Amino acid sequence: MRKRLECVGLIGSALLLALTCGADARAAAPNYRARLPQDEVIYFLLPDRFENGDPSNDRGGLTGDRLRTGFDPTSKAFYNGGDIKGLMSRLSYIQDLGATAVWVAPIFKNKAVQGPPGHESAGYHGYWITDFTQVDPHFGTNADFKALVDAVHARGMKFYMDIVVNHTADVIQLAECKVQEDCPYRSVADYPYQRRGGIEGKPINPGFTGERDGSAANFAKLTDPNYAYTVVVPPAERDIKRPAWLNNPIYYHNRGNSTFQGESSTLGDFSSLDDVFTENPRVVRGMIDIYCGWITGYGVDGFRIDTAQHVNPEFWQQFVPAMLSCARRKGIPNFHIFGEVATGEMDPAHTAVNTRLDKLPSVLDFSFTRAVVDVVSGIAGTDELAKLFRADPLYEGGAEAALRLPTFLGNHDAGRFPMLVKHFHPGISDFELLQRDMLGHAMLLTLRGVPTIYSGDEQGFVGRGGDQDSRQDMFPSKVASYNEEKLLGRGATTAQSNFDPQHPLYREISKLAHIRTTHRALTRGLQLIRYAQGKPGLFAVSRFEPGTGREMLLLFNSSTAPIKQNVRVETRSVHFDALSGNCPLNALAPGSVAVELPPLGYAVCNAR
Repeated sequence: MRKRLECVGLIGSALLLALTCGADARAAAPNYRARLPQDEVIYFLLPDRFENGDPSNDRGGLTGDRLRTGFDPTSKAFYNGGDIKGLMSRLSYIQDLGATAVWVAPIFKNKAVQGPPGHESAGYHGYWITDFTQVDPHFGTNADFKALVDAVHARGMKFYMDIVVNHTADVIQLAECKVQEDCPYRSVADYPYQRRGGIEGKPINPGFTGERDGSAANFAKLTDPNYAYTVVVPPAERDIKRPAWLNNPIYYHNRGNSTFQGESSTLGDFSSLDDVFTENPRVVRGMIDIYCGWITGYGVDGFRIDTAQHVNPEFWQQFVPAMLSCARRKGIPNFHIFGEVATGEMDPAHTAVNTRLDKLPSVLDFSFTRAVVDVVSGIAGTDELAKLFRADPLYEGGAEAALRLPTFLGNHDAGRFPMLVKHFHPGISDFELLQRDMLGHAMLLTLRGVPTIYSGDEQGFVGRGGDQDSRQDMFPSKVASYNEEKLLGRGATTAQSNFDPQHPLYREISKLAHIRTTHRALTRGLQLIRYAQGKPGLFAVSRFEPGTGREMLLLFNSSTAPIKQNVRVETRSVHFDALSGNCPLNALAPGSVAVELPPLGYAVCNAR
């Protein structure tokens, strides 16, 4: 009955997504590719930690112990067993949550294990790529991946790939460093491309200046990769990378580990991973060929670009137009590209510059995360959010472009949202933490941007930190440190399967996601700050339906006390329907409503 009512509510909407309406309704839905990036609700997952549909591929076709196969379901640092078939079996779960797009961590073939003795870990996360043309055997086959993308499309959903350009797996070794992870960065000033050693005083690479001359003729002069360090490739790995041109060390920077400052940010190795020489036109052409192939061969709808800020802007200025052109030829008019420009600060300028200089169409909104964590935790006033949104014109395309920024509360690197909130409230009760978690999700799903939900958040996963500590299994886990944690909402643990559609967070996210995708004010509408203050309390925002100007009033209380406050609205917004929470049903006077919210409460109010 619930599904039937939801279908009736969707009929006539320009954004008929048929999220829970069954096969017939899905078949009747408008072309999902006509949706704009801001129309989506994204669900992000790591295949290895989501669902195990085929135990026969747990070891990726390899034999031996975990240091050979990468598989150890008892360790958070190794493959746990999730795969593509497992993901396919849970698509209904994802769609019923309200997601309209699935973003999956890299599925490319990875180096199974790397790291110094005693500190090894596996490439379960997908970011240590050796073969950019094949699916990692731990996850399945290329045919499995094609079936997955087709199954997602059959539901009227979109599929986003997580891609890497900045680096490959750690294959190249630098002879002067006994421990590659401790190999210091050597600058261009200290080790110019043309002046390390040489025969009879002649430079190794005559004529190559190291300046921004991106011509093939200039790069043809760079023939020796030993300008900063002596490059060594282990014999067993000399032909491990695909396409084959990636095996040539000349296509890497080979300068040691990045300090993530100055020139090393784009020229240094990311924690010893081989940093690709993306200035080289051969590399540009090669990466365009690789990723255009995934668009044309599989019909994916978008790319999330890992470590985007660590690649030179000139690369993106060529790569992005090529990808958009490739997508259009495939019949994908609204291909969504967003880069990872990580920052732990509330600093929109840091992320916006990559849309201005690099010409990335969009970036993950790390500043949104920082602002929401601080406001919902109560360590900042609600004016922190007002400051965030006031900076939207910094992005290329202004406030309209800010609508396309994927927003999120926590992730697989920095940690999950309730863990970040708990950091500021060590003694917080589970009940209050759940309330703050729901408040954060209400902001995520109604404020500007493209809401991105990290798998497990809807089941009350908390975690103890970032990286491996925030990558819990959704299927029954054997990792002791994961299973020691009690999940929010129903007292479960990760020792059991966690795909419960009755979980209070799942139900609340589902409700808010359906409100969002059936109201254009919340997908394409610009927003206006109505009320903010320098302490915890009320944050009020109006968003407006394009074309009609119909007002949606969003209300949030970040304090632990009830609030009463008059809030300005449009004079024609006289009556309101409560879509969620406690809304003022009628205007107090033309242009003013009396707002009342409970502690940590929120409301979504639609003007008639």
